[in-house]
Amino acid sequence: MPILERTIKLILATVLAIYLAEFLGLAYATSAGIIAILSLLDTRKSSLKMAQNRLFSTFLALAIAWGIFSLIGFEIWTLALYLLLYVPTAYYFRWEAGIAPSTVLVTHLLLEKNTSLVFLGNEVAIFLIGAGLALVFNLYMPSQEAKIQSYHHQVKDLLQLILLRFQDFLLKGDGRNEASLINQLDDLLSQALKVVYLDRHNQVFHQTNYQVHYFEMRRAQNKVLRRMAKLINACQLEARESIILASLFERTAQQLSRENPALELLDDIALFHQTFRERPLPQTRQEFETRATLFQLLQDMEEFIQLKVDFYQEYKEEM
Repeated sequence: MPILERTIKLILATVLAIYLAEFLGLAYATSAGIIAILSLLDTRKSSLKMAQNRLFSTFLALAIAWGIFSLIGFEIWTLALYLLLYVPTAYYFRWEAGIAPSTVLVTHLLLEKNTSLVFLGNEVAIFLIGAGLALVFNLYMPSQEAKIQSYHHQVKDLLQLILLRFQDFLLKGDGRNEASLINQLDDLLSQALKVVYLDRHNQVFHQTNYQVHYFEMRRAQNKVLRRMAKLINACQLEARESIILASLFERTAQQLSRENPALELLDDIALFHQTFRERPLPQTRQEFETRATLFQLLQDMEEFIQLKVDFYQEYKEEM
């Protein structure tokens, strides 16, 4: 979320929480604003979970403080005793995020020397106002859909460029920049995954793994391309073999869209395997190494395409 939007949300939630607490005549109304600040997080899902944990933590803190202050008295050392009991218990239940705001509320009991049900209700109300307004303001999260679709296009274009660069290398011997493009695609996929994970955590009631798995699938494909780049740079194929592989790279580059199942490409690879198996056995070490490189490239291409096919089969209903 842009810093300006985050700042505006924080200001509005804080000020409104204080105003509402004052309007209701609550003591220590400014604490509602502090709790609102602490409760505004980056995503809806994290805010909801944090508010829940802090609510439980607040009830725990007030219960322990009520027992200690009522039985022993309102002294600084009794506050230390409260912390001795409360902090490890909060960590045990994984409610440690509520330690700071809950302890602020407990200090109000110490300052007022008051553990009546009315004053305990005052503290609970302060928490509910601060955390509640933070949740309300966190309902607004800017849509990431346009950015995600932009990443889709950029990733597809880079993949096409890499495959076509492989084609050029096989046909013309020009493949000098494929490593930089692969590194560029890695960086782009990392950026895209950060955005889709953030967007997924903003979907509280309707979640899908589609976008996350899509970019993870592309990342897996890019790892295959990195292996292939090393093989292609070192291989010395015959003209016929180079033309066949180049045509496969070109066809694959044209079938990268999400909507394309790419099943025909697997059939092509199976046919190429059969064709090369029927050729005479290599007679020299160089021929053997060339044939091994050729089969490895075909295996890698099959893995590259199978990743796309598996993804399409899993999510074809969503596409």
